[in-house]
Order: sequence, then C-alpha cells, then structure tokens
Amino acid sequence: MATLAQATRAEMSDQEWQARCDLAALYRIVDQLGMTYLIYTHLTARVPGEPGAFLINRFGDMFDEVTASSLVKLDLEGRVLAGSAEFNKAGFAIHSAVYKARPDVQCILHTHTVAGTAVSCLKGGLRPISQDALEIHDEVAYHEYGVPGPVEECEALGRSCAGAECIILKNHGLMTLGRTIQAAFIRMYYLERACQVQVAAAGANDETVDMTPGVRAELAAKLSALRASGRYGVREWETLLRQLDRRGSDHRR
Repeated sequence: MATLAQATRAEMSDQEWQARCDLAALYRIVDQLGMTYLIYTHLTARVPGEPGAFLINRFGDMFDEVTASSLVKLDLEGRVLAGSAEFNKAGFAIHSAVYKARPDVQCILHTHTVAGTAVSCLKGGLRPISQDALEIHDEVAYHEYGVPGPVEECEALGRSCAGAECIILKNHGLMTLGRTIQAAFIRMYYLERACQVQVAAAGANDETVDMTPGVRAELAAKLSALRASGRYGVREWETLLRQLDRRGSDHRR
C-alpha cells in the first residue's frame, strides 16, 4: 500500500498532493465533529491548477478511513482521472453542478446531520436567533428538494448557489462553499451549530427571539473583510490539524 501511495504521489504536483492532504484532513475533522452519515455525504475540493478537476472520497470509505492517496480525481463530466472508479454518483452530480456554476468555488461540503436536516424541513428555515446563525445568516440561500442527477436538477442547484455560500437543501441537508477548504469548513461548522441551537431552543417551553436587523447587518459588515482576506477559518483549521496530529492521524498517507 505504501508503494502504491508513493507512486501515486510521484505522478502529482506538490499542489495537488497538498490539496489531497487537506481534503483528507477535512474528512477526518468532519468525522471527529460527528457530522457523518455512514458512507454517504461528501466533501470535495478542486485540484489546484486544474479548474476542470476535483477530488472526492472513494465510495464505501468511512470518513475516518479517507487518506490523501485514496481520494478519487474526476473531471466535471464524471471521467475518472486518478484513483478508484467507485465514487458516489449523486455526490458527483451535486458537486460538479456547483463547480460548473461557480468557478470561484474551490471546496464544497455536503452533510445530512440530524439538526441540519431538521432545519431544512422547517417552513421558516434557519432563524437568526444565535451568534452561530449570525456568522453565516447573510450568506444563506435555499434550494427546493430535487433528486440529484437529472440535468435540470443540477442546473437548478447551480442557480441556487449563485451569490450564496451556505445552501440549505430543503428536506435534504446542508451545503457550504468556499474559496478555500478552511472557509468552506468554518461555514459548515457555524451553520451546523446554528441548526443545533435552533432545534434545541425549539424544545424549550418558551418563544425564541430573533436578533434585530441592525445587529445582523453590523456583524455581516465586520465579517465581510475577514471573509475576503483569505484567512477565514484558518486559525480554527490549524488548531484542528494539531488535534489530528496529536491523535496520530494517518490522513496524509
């Protein structure tokens, strides 16, 4: 196995290998945070210098099994460029649609957590009732439920992602986008937390209170500079990488 991994690495650019290591780390981090759904759902990243190619997990792998060398490299038409021919076809349909519609996006996370799916089933959607919600509320859009795969559904998903970085897929789950892996991840972290808080608050015997529009606008203005800086989510990411290393993670294999 080590020889195969080394041979695979030898055929890649340093930039692709780093992207593979980062994406494999993302799978491990999402697993640690309890955002998995057996072997389903998917996280992807474009290959640096190859805008028409992206990396996805091999279908059948648990998130805590994903390594840099096990990731599958696909083009936007579904052709395997490197790795196993086993990949999630619905995952390909979702991610390729977004990458085609959003050339600026470099990473996509899609989850089916209990809290995220619960909020996606609510008529009112995500409400601005917590700090976590305010972190991403101005970036949220909604997409009506559709079975992934048909051309029309993929095109509709691409349209729903225009101008949004956090997409609540109605009756389905959550999706976040980013110009970096770190940015896409931190958006998912806050979106998931916001959903958890909303679901927990709904179980209390009291009414919830929305943050005022003024407070929401003020925080959005402050966050816009950080999001544009390229450092969004970097500090949190670095702490989580250190945690992986302390636990002896083999994701770089």
